[in-house]
Amino acid sequence: MITTNALSPKEQREVFRNNLDTKSTSGMCDGFVQANLVILPKEYAFDFLLFAHRNPKPCALVDVMEAGVVKPNIADADIRTDLQKYNIYKDGKFVEEVNDITSYWRDDFVTFLIGCSFTFERALNEAGIEMLHQKMDKTVSMYVTNIECDPAGVFHGPTVVSMRPVRKESLVKSVEVTAKYPHTHGTPLHIGDPSVIGITDITKPDFGDFVPYDEDKYEPVFWACGVTPQAVALKSKPSIMISHVPGHMFISDQKEIL
Repeated sequence: MITTNALSPKEQREVFRNNLDTKSTSGMCDGFVQANLVILPKEYAFDFLLFAHRNPKPCALVDVMEAGVVKPNIADADIRTDLQKYNIYKDGKFVEEVNDITSYWRDDFVTFLIGCSFTFERALNEAGIEMLHQKMDKTVSMYVTNIECDPAGVFHGPTVVSMRPVRKESLVKSVEVTAKYPHTHGTPLHIGDPSVIGITDITKPDFGDFVPYDEDKYEPVFWACGVTPQAVALKSKPSIMISHVPGHMFISDQKEIL
């Protein structure tokens, strides 16, 4: 396995293309925007564009590609091969996880790239707010909440959040730091008691790994998450939707958006 923060985004994507790394992209290529992936047939594109517009916290768009286009505007890349792994959904059901989507590709596919909170983790680390999931070599915890998205067209469903334990004395700082990154989810949606947003057991995330923490020293902090469209796909049931595997993002050539 080859993973090093010394690699450029293009070099890191080449590693992914050759299936040489399966580790979460958290902490990779610090300083560059990471993005969630949503690929849909053109017939759904306007509805999803409107959905993203109405739900900018979980679905802040950093790129939209024309139907059939495989090269993003924000990277010298091929969207079909340059992520580690992809999820395939059909008619509201998860079908399979694959390493590339060349065999699935269609000329009517429209690609959306949504800002990811992995982008602001460097800034949190630099502010002295340690990322426990990185320290423990885990994928960040993600949960489906009771916060409903504003519907648009065929798309409706719950908001997904990512959770990072933050020391209680650093809570205000974590809000201040992430407020500078509105295109990668910005400030938290919720801090503290997970049951308020419908999470009944914080030790059992819907995606990623549970990151244990000392409840006397840390509070769980929840940011809107770009995995939201995958939860929405299960509710809205488009004929096909292709996305990234949660925790395994598209790494762009674009510098962090401030």
